Amino acid sequence: MTRLLITRRLPQANIDLAKAHFDVTMRDRTDGLSAFEARDALADYDAILPTLGDDFGAEAFAGSEIRCGVLANFGVGTNHIDVEAARTAGVAVSNTPDVVTDATADLALTLILAACRRAGEGERLVRAGKWTGWGPTEMLGTHVTGKTVGIVGMGRIGQAVAHRCHSGFGMPVLFFNRSTKGTEVPALQLDTLEELMAEADIVVICVPGGAGTRGLIDAGALSAMKPGGIFINVSRGDVVDEPALIDALSRGAIAAAGLDVYAAEPHVPEALRALENVVLLPHLGTAALEVRVAMGRMAIDNVLAWSRGEALPQGL
Repeated sequence: MTRLLITRRLPQANIDLAKAHFDVTMRDRTDGLSAFEARDALADYDAILPTLGDDFGAEAFAGSEIRCGVLANFGVGTNHIDVEAARTAGVAVSNTPDVVTDATADLALTLILAACRRAGEGERLVRAGKWTGWGPTEMLGTHVTGKTVGIVGMGRIGQAVAHRCHSGFGMPVLFFNRSTKGTEVPALQLDTLEELMAEADIVVICVPGGAGTRGLIDAGALSAMKPGGIFINVSRGDVVDEPALIDALSRGAIAAAGLDVYAAEPHVPEALRALENVVLLPHLGTAALEVRVAMGRMAIDNVLAWSRGEALPQGL
């Protein structure tokens, strides 16, 4: 029977499904595999179901013996996997697109509303017993309806964010994308990132992770934003230069930010945590039970296909 390693605890429905088909070892820890642990796992298991935080970089594939034939990633992003090194070693890689789109787009809207309307700050005020009552000039934030949203990365999630912003809040949509893109809702594609950062009232980052986007949002990009601009990131933490973002928020160069991802998760810089004008969430993008079950099912389906010698449904 195929030996399958699951690197993090999945919903019970996924565990039951996996155990019905494979000899399953489940690593019941919250931290990811180190490169050394990943290399050992590649030598010990036929298939591995990894996720964000597991270090399957080039070093993991440098071992002399690799037994594993497939990495069925739990999640869309594969910046923790050196896909080319895996292919060279004869290890297939898959991911779980589509099922995460709506949940991540919903979370982006959560952050837009929370950051614009100072929801996190307001809740902390009430919980601390410091709220002194309603007043015409108290806790003034940014009105959302009708504001111009700028989306960086118009893939599945970017398109879903655009749909919600346009249809739900009457927001004009601008976007920047590396290639020319058609959109389902009216939207204007701008030629440069700096142009988008300067024109939008609210900027939402939806690009994939990886070397091509690491540090994309740097001090120069942030400096192009309006003083009242709102910055939202639901992509990957290392897409953003965190010290530059902290500086912009601290100086009031931009009004607020909403973040679900961080450069060195689960570490969040103390300087960022100390700021009132930023909403910080613990990577909740797909954190809904039905979404996580669907992701697990898709990952297991990829392992099943591999075990039968079939093409991976979501192969990369």
